[in-house]
Amino acid sequence: MVDFISKKHILLLHAGGDSKRVPWANPMGKVFLPLPYLADDDPDGPVPLLFDHILAIASCARQAFKDQGGLFTMTGDVLPCFDASTMVLPEDSSSIITVPITLDIASNHGVIVASKSHAKDEAVHLVDNLLQKPSVEELVNHEAILDDGRSLLDTGLIAVRGKAWRELVMLACSCQPMILELLKSKKELSLYEDLVAAWVPAKHDWLQQRPLGKELVSRLGKNRMFSYCAYELSFLHFGTSGEVLDHLSGVGSGLVGRRHLCSIPATTVSDIAASAVVLSSKIEPGVSIGEDSLLYGNSISSGIQIGSQCIVVGMNMPRENDEPSEPFRFMLPDRHCLWEVPLVGCTDSVIVYCGLHDNPKNSLSGSGTFCGKPWKRVLHDLGIGEGDLWSTTGKQDKCLWNARLFPVLSYFEMLNLATWLMGLSDRRTEFLLPLWRGSRRLSLEELHRSIDFSKMCMGSSDHQAHLAAGIAKACIEYGLVGRDLSQLCGEILQMEVSGVEICKSFLGMCPRLQEQNSRILPKSRQYQVQMDLLRACGDEATAQDLEHKVWDAVAKETASAVRYAFQENLMEYPQKSASLNNHLSDSLDEIFHPKSIKVELPVRVDFVGGWSDTPPWSLERAGCVLNMAISLEGSLPIGTIIETTKEAGVSINDDSGSHLYVQDLASIVAPFDSGDPFRLVKSALLVTGVLNQKVLSSMGLQIKTWANVPRGSGLGTSSILAAAVVKGLLQITDGDESNENVARLVLVLEQIMGTGGGWQDQIGGLYPGIKFTTSFPGVPLQLQVVPLLASAQLISELQQRLLVVFTGQVRLAHQVLQKVVARYLRRDNLLVSSIKRLTELAKTGREALMNCDIDKLGEIMMEAWRLHQELDPYCSNEFVDSLFTLADLYCCGYKLVGAGGGGFALLLARDEACARELREILQSDSKFDVKVYNWEIFLDSKL
Repeated sequence: MVDFISKKHILLLHAGGDSKRVPWANPMGKVFLPLPYLADDDPDGPVPLLFDHILAIASCARQAFKDQGGLFTMTGDVLPCFDASTMVLPEDSSSIITVPITLDIASNHGVIVASKSHAKDEAVHLVDNLLQKPSVEELVNHEAILDDGRSLLDTGLIAVRGKAWRELVMLACSCQPMILELLKSKKELSLYEDLVAAWVPAKHDWLQQRPLGKELVSRLGKNRMFSYCAYELSFLHFGTSGEVLDHLSGVGSGLVGRRHLCSIPATTVSDIAASAVVLSSKIEPGVSIGEDSLLYGNSISSGIQIGSQCIVVGMNMPRENDEPSEPFRFMLPDRHCLWEVPLVGCTDSVIVYCGLHDNPKNSLSGSGTFCGKPWKRVLHDLGIGEGDLWSTTGKQDKCLWNARLFPVLSYFEMLNLATWLMGLSDRRTEFLLPLWRGSRRLSLEELHRSIDFSKMCMGSSDHQAHLAAGIAKACIEYGLVGRDLSQLCGEILQMEVSGVEICKSFLGMCPRLQEQNSRILPKSRQYQVQMDLLRACGDEATAQDLEHKVWDAVAKETASAVRYAFQENLMEYPQKSASLNNHLSDSLDEIFHPKSIKVELPVRVDFVGGWSDTPPWSLERAGCVLNMAISLEGSLPIGTIIETTKEAGVSINDDSGSHLYVQDLASIVAPFDSGDPFRLVKSALLVTGVLNQKVLSSMGLQIKTWANVPRGSGLGTSSILAAAVVKGLLQITDGDESNENVARLVLVLEQIMGTGGGWQDQIGGLYPGIKFTTSFPGVPLQLQVVPLLASAQLISELQQRLLVVFTGQVRLAHQVLQKVVARYLRRDNLLVSSIKRLTELAKTGREALMNCDIDKLGEIMMEAWRLHQELDPYCSNEFVDSLFTLADLYCCGYKLVGAGGGGFALLLARDEACARELREILQSDSKFDVKVYNWEIFLDSKL
């Protein structure tokens, strides 16, 4: 949840074992963009943040707390960008995340004084003191300057674990009297300042003078706080509105979508700059928005002009007299802020405005400005006196912060006065000045205490719900449902009364959607849309009944894309030649010629690009995978032997000792039971057409399979075994046994089996060496396999530095695959962007290997592993995290192969010596019950 305490934003995330990835949200579960703040040098103001990075950091808390629970807070006005999963936080204590920063920046922020004598390791130190906006002299006096001349910046990230967490919970359970006392005295308690001070003895004297300070010191003061220094953290400060726009147009330009949850008219009836960021806003025709402006949570009516580098938040501009033919004209100049705020205890709201770079604390007698102009000029131009804005008896400096400037009137009166106060009105001051003087007026200081946050949240929720409803309706009625309807429905359902009814009306539109787009819109996507709408309507039972249709549709679409629709295949498999079949039958009648085929294949390890090969992604978008075929312990671990027999029927044996004899071949019919241990071979008989070639009418087959790899290895075992069986069956029937054809058939086979899966596993086992494979959607699906001409140096260095380790942790890939495919079918934005990035990394990895840049490959593996955790938060676990923590000391890259969750890990050491040392540790340390396999790149193309 998010709460508002003083002027700080607080994100509380309980990171228990069941915690999920959560967005930055207010208590109602909504993303909330607060008011833009003004001061160039005051870091306490609420400002918009970049949601995706907050999301990414929050998602790592589970790993950081090792599923044991705790508190992780993000406070203040900074955007920390770093890999939180690498944090090693002290147990049974509180920690504050810091980053080394130059003294000029440190002087405008909080600084942590870390103990030089009490250090757990290089990154973790006890906190000796907390400094706020310290001068250089103060930094020197408190020994807060590091050896490299920097100081530790307080990022506002705080974690509480173990004993400290339990004490905090006990305090919370008994805090009702404290809360009542605060409410009665109307005093503030700052989580960011007061709670942290309780864990730092140097701040106890200060804290005891604060409300409830003595109680906090008594209950929490025995524990100490640690500083964890995140050296790789990127520090973005969002203390001012100007900084917000700077980040959006500079460093953050690629992190935020330019448009999200918006109703925007056609470009011919509006003028919206491409660089403008428009979020959660309804824009009518006849609106102009300038370059690099930010709009959030608005309803902008016709005739409104917003300049460049402006920030507009929460404005709900109606038409004057609701007559669209005569729009109200209003212009916000370049570099201005405009927002609307509901007030506590009344139905009124107030419109607030100022210049982008106005500092509300700069005084009238100093450099203070309003709307970019010096105060004295503003007073002269408007004909108002100091007494109109400031009390003559107060001792405070006269500044924008305490100027009673903003009138509370009717909407259009406030907009007219805004135009006048900004110096843009052509109307006579004599007319507007009395209106302004006679109105109730608020200062920013008074406004800070008068905002109705509950109404603001409710208004934001309703606004976004109506926008989402309009977008969802248009998506179904006019488009190809390319949006995430489950997310849109989540927005819509915030309208408690009408939300479900709106979703039901969309459900009623589905038959028409299917009818008008039957040749374009995949059935799998149509069914997924219905499932999302059914769940939004609360009909979970019907949604579950529909789920099997989704997977059936994916299977059919996959088969169609590779030109082997298996329903037709069962009845009418295209014969290689009629004369060949007749010849086989005739010759078998005369004399039986036994035939035996043996196929052995390597396993594959994937460096990067997985998931982009998986239908329906690969049926609709390009996929790119970089992987490598390897042998294990000196042999090819996967294989089959297929022999012809005089006796009719099919005999199947596997390496576990299981046996099946099928005499009635007509009994081999899909779909197969998920527990059937022979469904792989049965599916292979179907997709190769062996059952329909009449060959088995005069002879039988004996099929033996093996896979000398641990179950759930992640090495593509199931798909590669399927490739071996398919290849063997095609060889024994003189079919097309080319690797390309086998790879296509295995893709269909896995859909028949019900396991799903893509093309990269069979490609990895069928083609030798390292290869970069690209797929291009269409009918048929096109695969382009490009072998890397690996130099002797590359092969040698890889085999010396790369450890292939079985973790002993097992999880089946299809359990993950169904979740990821479902997210793609509903067009989950985070998933789509993550898989796109994986395909880009595959291309970069190919270049790195061709240049023999093994260290670059390590960087790519690291990023790929982070992306896999975005796709599936449970692809890692505590054991894997501890293994990678150890590996981090010796490796430049590491990841789990395949879908993750267990199986094999790739550990790419920094050099040969590190590889030897890490291998010895893993083989001798009882903490890691793992097996390090001997392996070699498989280069033989004669399979």
